[in-house]
Amino acid sequence: MSRIGKAPIEIPAGVTVTVSGDTVTVKGPKGQLSQKFNPDLDVKVDGNHVVVTRPTDDREHRAQHGLYRALIHNMVVGVSTGYRKEMELVGVGYRAQSTGQVLELSLGYSHAIYIKLPQEIKVETKSERNKNPLIILESDDKQLLGQVCAKIRSLRKPEPYKGKGIKFVGEVIRRKSGKSASAK
Repeated sequence: MSRIGKAPIEIPAGVTVTVSGDTVTVKGPKGQLSQKFNPDLDVKVDGNHVVVTRPTDDREHRAQHGLYRALIHNMVVGVSTGYRKEMELVGVGYRAQSTGQVLELSLGYSHAIYIKLPQEIKVETKSERNKNPLIILESDDKQLLGQVCAKIRSLRKPEPYKGKGIKFVGEVIRRKSGKSASAK
């Protein structure tokens, strides 16, 4: 039995979960999300818990059992508390500015980079003296937030020699010594 799949999902106060056909809809104070699931699986709302069960122990059903339970749990957490990611720009002259849903990045290229963010994501930038600029992204959709963070990070990945680039706050970059550290 899947350890993740068989765990019931607790529904916090203020959140409603409805199952219609092969779609789960979760409404809460932060927004509304919906997810289609495999019709072979059975999703039931039991009081203030959501339970996902599978019909057989086939490899396909076992794989999807934990997956859809995790996706529904992420939706419940998203509409109740939301998700937040902080990214740090490490490098001389790296800057970030946000105007509405447009994020302007200056990453050492000959031109500025403009990214139009989806409406579901709230963006905030902080620039303090003698500190690296921060990009703070908030959303109720964990998948969309992760995808946008990956897109922003791909513009200038942290490099292992000086550590310059866009990284998550608290992320440890594995550093390499340059060629001057090699034995002669």
